[in-house]
Amino acid sequence: MTALQLLSPAKLNLMLHITGRREDGYHLLETVFQLLDYGDTMTFISREDSQLTLIPQIAGVNHDDNLIIRAARLLQQATNCSTGSDIELQKRLPMGGGLGGGSSNAATTLLALNKLWQTHLTIDQLAELGLQLGADVPVFIRGYSAWGEGVGEQLQAIEIPDSWYLVIKPKCAISTAQIFSHKQLTRDTSPITIAAFFEQGGRNDCEPVVRMLYPEVDQAITWLSQFSQAQLTGTGACIFARFDSEELALQVQQQLPGDKELEGFVARGINVSPVHQQLELMTF
Repeated sequence: MTALQLLSPAKLNLMLHITGRREDGYHLLETVFQLLDYGDTMTFISREDSQLTLIPQIAGVNHDDNLIIRAARLLQQATNCSTGSDIELQKRLPMGGGLGGGSSNAATTLLALNKLWQTHLTIDQLAELGLQLGADVPVFIRGYSAWGEGVGEQLQAIEIPDSWYLVIKPKCAISTAQIFSHKQLTRDTSPITIAAFFEQGGRNDCEPVVRMLYPEVDQAITWLSQFSQAQLTGTGACIFARFDSEELALQVQQQLPGDKELEGFVARGINVSPVHQQLELMTF
C-alpha cells in the first residue's frame, strides 16, 4: 500500500485588477498569486479498485460535487485509470475565505494521484484538466507564485521577496457571484505591468464592494490597517497585511480583538509550492 501526505497550500491575491469582461460573462483580471507555507493536509492511499473515498465529508457538500472527488474522477477518465484512492482531508483553511482552499485541494489531488497512480500526465496536461474545475486551480498545479491574466489562468512565474503575512477571517460568508455581478464593481481598471506592480503595488477592485456589503470585513480592514496596509484577498472574506518578520506578525495576531470574533494565522510567503517540493523527493 502506497500513501502520500501533502500540504495543500493557501494563496493570497496581492492585487486583483478587473480590466474588462468577456462575452461569456467572465471577468478579465490582472492578479498576483502569492503562495503560503500554510494550508490543509491531504493524505492519499491507493486502492486496488476504482473507488474514491473522502474523509471527513464536508458539511453541505455532496460527495460527488466535492472538488477533490471531481478532480480524482477527471484524472481517472482522462487516463483510463482503474485505480482508486482513499483521501483524508485535514482542513485548516476557511471555506469561502478567498485563500483558494478548494482549488488548492483539487490541484493537490491531481498532482498526488498522477504520481501515486503513475498516470504520467505533464504539468501542462494537469493544468488543462484543472482549469475545468476552476480558474484558480492551474496556479496550484504549476506550483509557483505568479502573475495571472485572463480569468487567472494565464500565468507567469515571478519571484516575490520574502514576507510574512497575518491573515484574518471575519465571521461572514461572502458570495462571489454577488460581488462579481454588483453594479458598483469596477470593471475597467487600466492594465499595468509586472514591473509597475513591484514598484507601486496594486489594489483589489472587489474590496470597496465587499466593504460596503459586509461591515465585518470593513471593520477588520480598519483594525488591521493600524499596523500595516491591509487588504482583501480574492472575493472571499479574508484580509491580510504584510510584515517584515514572523515576530512582528505574531505580535499583531496576539492583539486580535476577541469581541469582533476574528480568527487569524501567520504564514510565510513562498515562491514554490510545498506539493512540488515534496513530490520531487518521492520515488515509487
